[in-house]
Amino acid sequence: MKKIEDLKIKIFSDGADKKEMFDMNSRTFIKGFTTNPSLMRKTGIKNYEIFAKDVLSIIKEKPISFEVFSDDFDEMEKQAIKIASWADNVYVKIPITNTKKQNSANLIKRLSEKKVKLNITAIMTLDQVKTAIKMLDKKIPNIISVFAGRIADTGRDPIPIMKDCLNEVKNNPNSELLWASSRELLNIIQADSIGCHIITVTNDIINKLKLINLDLEEYSLNTVKAFYKDASEANFNI
Repeated sequence: MKKIEDLKIKIFSDGADKKEMFDMNSRTFIKGFTTNPSLMRKTGIKNYEIFAKDVLSIIKEKPISFEVFSDDFDEMEKQAIKIASWADNVYVKIPITNTKKQNSANLIKRLSEKKVKLNITAIMTLDQVKTAIKMLDKKIPNIISVFAGRIADTGRDPIPIMKDCLNEVKNNPNSELLWASSRELLNIIQADSIGCHIITVTNDIINKLKLINLDLEEYSLNTVKAFYKDASEANFNI
């Protein structure tokens, strides 16, 4: 099995806790950041712009994606232009569709023509990737985020789909394929093995990187010790 330093894939940290984000920024193997409105709500953020600018005051070099939150394409465009103006390392996340099942192709085209670096998000099909790639300016860096973890949640193997998406993304030299909604450490190895450019993972998964190549007998013993410790502290008696 590969060591973390042998991986070619770029590991992004996914979250909305400022303290954790700043800690991750200090780690050299973390190459960028993603967040979204759900994560921001979960951490109790009330003011979107203040949060983003606070983060950008520290994270100045590594790419970071902030998402629009309107369901109207014209309003999304206004939000995207404003978000993009906050810093050069900002990518603006645009969902591939709104809640009305209207695809965002025209919006992607307009924003890309305005030189906004985009992260097209919530993608789960090859056709959605094709739609996005067709609309993107090939001179502007962009990210195509395919939710491999959610695909797996439906009982489908995401790897064949991700391979097809990767082949499509290769048609745009400035596009990078991102494996999103990761569920476990193995996803990093899987994404790297197929040549995926980026994977975004939560801090819980990042903190498991120390387990790579851990001897399984040692891991077995550690597991038994943990069960014994918990049982002893619970004062179980039969």
